[in-house]
Amino acid sequence: MIFPLRFTIARRFAAGHNYSSYFLLFGNFTTGSVRLKLTSAMRKRFAGHLSLMTTVANIAAALSLQIYALDAQLPRGVAAPSKIALDNRAAETPMPFRIGETLNYDVAWSAFASAAKIQLCVTEHREILGSRTWHFRASAHTLSPLRSLLPIDDQIDSYTDTATFESRQYEMYLYEMGKKENQILHFSVAGRPQTIPSPAVVVTPGTLDPLGALYMLRQVDWRRTPEFRAPVFDGEDLVEMRAHLEAAKELVAVNAGNFSATRILVQEYQHGVEVKGEILSLWFANDAARTPILLEAEIPFGSVRIELSSAPY
Repeated sequence: MIFPLRFTIARRFAAGHNYSSYFLLFGNFTTGSVRLKLTSAMRKRFAGHLSLMTTVANIAAALSLQIYALDAQLPRGVAAPSKIALDNRAAETPMPFRIGETLNYDVAWSAFASAAKIQLCVTEHREILGSRTWHFRASAHTLSPLRSLLPIDDQIDSYTDTATFESRQYEMYLYEMGKKENQILHFSVAGRPQTIPSPAVVVTPGTLDPLGALYMLRQVDWRRTPEFRAPVFDGEDLVEMRAHLEAAKELVAVNAGNFSATRILVQEYQHGVEVKGEILSLWFANDAARTPILLEAEIPFGSVRIELSSAPY
């Protein structure tokens, strides 16, 4: 699906960088006045990064739906979802977050200091496909002046199993640049007897969705787990998320205040090969809630900074 849009934007592009996989460029490179013809690839990547930690797991260019088995053999010291989840599925693991938690974020992108607002909510518990789930929600809205170029109003809903943290249902309600796109994905774990409505996506055990992946990373005990891996599926691409402990204690200043935080580096792999061109760092507050306070991403079309804007409530 191609959704082209042309507009003029004044900025300079890094010399020698190949942007052709994201958009087509026309115009005067000397002045930096360039017309962009957006493809759905760029639109989905940018929207994904605006949907905050849905970026944890690669909202990628439009590719054919593919499901492949990930290597079940993990190196010693590497945690996987099945290792963290309780063996007794009837029990629920205590979580650092709670129903009703609402987190608000300010987004800066490239030359736009106030690019967007993002909100994360833990809305409820709900029974989905025979499983008791956490209902997580992320919403993103661009702000002026960027909104005049990229009007985006997106909502992402994740229904994540309370015991295993596997994704059960993933919903995207996207309104971007005048185009509305809704999608509901039902996850079916391979080898498990389940009757779920169509369309169904058959995934390997332990598969997360992008938003659920953020909350999964919040419950990892980084003092004992230097690396965490999990397969993540966003509706188009299946990647292996590899999260590494970079620093156990750093002082971080964001709009909400100063925090002692743990810094995590997140990388994405497909077929065992690292996805190049994107660097993602997350900071979780060293508090009982392990609040995500900052995300910084280096992506092919600019730097993104997403910071907590006010105290959680």
